[in-house]
Amino acid sequence: MLFGSLYAQTIKDISNIVGIRENQLIGYGMVVGARAGGDSKISAQTLQNLLRNSNMNIDVGDAGDAGAVIVTATLPPFARQGDKLKVEVSSLDGANLDGATLLVTQLKGIDGNVYALAQGTIIGIEGEAIRGRRSDGSKTGYIYNGAIVENEIDYNLHTEKSITLSLIRQNARIAALVEEKINRKFGKPLAMAYDTRTIEVKKPENMSVVRFIAEIEDIELGTLMKKKVVIDPVREIIVAGSDITINPVTISRENFTLRVEKTNMNDKEWNDPAKNTGTNIGDDSVIQQVPEEAAQNAQEVVIDNALLDTKEQPTVSDLMKAMKTMKLDISQIIDTFQMLDEMGAINADVEIIK
Repeated sequence: MLFGSLYAQTIKDISNIVGIRENQLIGYGMVVGARAGGDSKISAQTLQNLLRNSNMNIDVGDAGDAGAVIVTATLPPFARQGDKLKVEVSSLDGANLDGATLLVTQLKGIDGNVYALAQGTIIGIEGEAIRGRRSDGSKTGYIYNGAIVENEIDYNLHTEKSITLSLIRQNARIAALVEEKINRKFGKPLAMAYDTRTIEVKKPENMSVVRFIAEIEDIELGTLMKKKVVIDPVREIIVAGSDITINPVTISRENFTLRVEKTNMNDKEWNDPAKNTGTNIGDDSVIQQVPEEAAQNAQEVVIDNALLDTKEQPTVSDLMKAMKTMKLDISQIIDTFQMLDEMGAINADVEIIK
């Protein structure tokens, strides 16, 4: 799945506001109805403690279909009591969590305080996605809206007289540009870059801090920052701008070979179907089978030997469409993009979500 977008980069895209951030929560809990659960002493002991806390003095022996789990969640900025959070559940004893029920679990912050309570039916990830390859069993899973915020983090933005921006990546040129753009926007020297990452901005007296932040975040910077490709192997998603280029490269895997290059044909030859053969996949890109004795009469792109020919510099979008045309599995596509990143063949930053 590929999304393409062209937009002017803003201050919001390249910075965070100090103090406005997410907080990680963690808890230790129990699930019931887990397939192949209760294989460890820790699960049996957890179940024993749970029953004892419920004034039930019963020797459980083994845990049966119960299992011990670690529960994690992210508390967003300004989360209020009653807000719901998605939680991730991971088995401690190898139990299959798909369809199991998480019992009420306290989720704590690093300070030891309880901020949310989690409970619900787990949707298991069908196999662990590791670089696109899967194994049996749902040892991790999610509960969407599975936790309710009980306590809030005390942070009063309303009384702030200034905000501090922190660039996602330190860069003296970008820090100076942000300072200049903000001061030009408000017509007075409100912003001051203290180092290559930190810019402090004073709030005008006649403006609320929320409106002030909104106006700063919407200030356009152009396209000085490097572009990015985001890969999520678990949910099998690739997100990239439509104009991110890749260097000419030959990709050779166990079940296919794909050569990617910019064409050497002129405009007349490119528009001549007799010379520019193959499958037109749009955006001045053609994928074709490489002539081989076994492929002379093939009607479809041969998966094990193909050429992606582009009129301009080949892009991530071109490669994605070509591999889809070759009917490659998304896991193979993700693996390929990860290898291209390791080779330095993608002209952008590549972020892999763990």
